[in-house]
Amino acid sequence: MFLEQFPADGKQHGWVEVICGSMFSGKTEELIRRLRRVEFSNLSLLLFKPKIDTRNSDKKVVSHNGVHFEAIEVDNSKEILEHWANERIVAIDEAQFFDEGIIAVVNELASKGVRVICAGLDMDFQSNPFGPMPFLMASAEYITKVHAICMLCGNLAQYSHRKAKETEQVLVGAVEEYEPLCRACYNKIKH
Repeated sequence: MFLEQFPADGKQHGWVEVICGSMFSGKTEELIRRLRRVEFSNLSLLLFKPKIDTRNSDKKVVSHNGVHFEAIEVDNSKEILEHWANERIVAIDEAQFFDEGIIAVVNELASKGVRVICAGLDMDFQSNPFGPMPFLMASAEYITKVHAICMLCGNLAQYSHRKAKETEQVLVGAVEEYEPLCRACYNKIKH
């Protein structure tokens, strides 16, 4: 559990937080919850989302439950630095869709005293590490793994099972294409 224990002098020290888990686990809701707290404290912030995520508004990050927050849509990680104007908090949703440059961007911002919050899928539909997420997790000070509920048995789920037949790694979708499964149920379907 992430307890939001900040360094004694947060003005001088940045850090990286990663929220990860399967689809439907509440990653975006947790990201937005943290941003609402920041907003309440009147600290400056930016939220970014990749253009590849076409499921909802291009001006907002939206959870599966309809919770939303204003966002800047970008094509690549380099654009994040182009938009950054010394905001204290930078958040990135769907981090798994960004290019590998996101790792350097996140670490550069943290080194400049920014609290960076990234949310994304830790594994793809084949249970392989997804994009830059393992590297972001490796360099993060704080990692929160959230879980969905298995659609077959009701246990905690950590896998994003793809119901659709497409085989490419990236297939943007929701309940029509994916369902969360626990390890036991995922293994039954895959074997």
